[in-house]
Amino acid sequence: MNFNLFGEPVPPVTKRIMVRSIEARYRNEVVRDDAPEWVSLRFTKPEQVFEMFRNLRRETKEHFVVLHLDGKNRIVCFDRVSIGSLNQAIVHPREVFKTACLSNAAAILLVHNHPTGDPTPSKEDIAITTRLKESGDILGIRVLDHIIVGDDEFLSFVEKGYL
Repeated sequence: MNFNLFGEPVPPVTKRIMVRSIEARYRNEVVRDDAPEWVSLRFTKPEQVFEMFRNLRRETKEHFVVLHLDGKNRIVCFDRVSIGSLNQAIVHPREVFKTACLSNAAAILLVHNHPTGDPTPSKEDIAITTRLKESGDILGIRVLDHIIVGDDEFLSFVEKGYL
């Protein structure tokens, strides 16, 4: 115990510890007004994802979207990870899986558009998909597919054997 100049006891100095806490906050966002009936059902085919995000074909910049799915492949939420330029969007595993962990996603579906209209994957598309799959394997969050939206068609990495 400490004492002051007059011999009186001085209470110990206490310090306040301040740290930031984090919490998930969700907001509703309209993806499409004229959604088909199966939207609330399980995702079983890449065509369903393309149909849901076909409006991305009108975008003039690349949009990289991640759908978070529960254990029955129903959408928990979606995250627009990046809006890039004409032919590139910056995507990092940390940004993709940060929100997937917060939403308790069992699996994710990757979706992005090619403003050129050609859904053929670039070397970078293949590389980031491989990296995201490896990251998901470590975290226990499956990457089910990567869909590239073109003008009137799409490409599924699973169907083409890239994933």
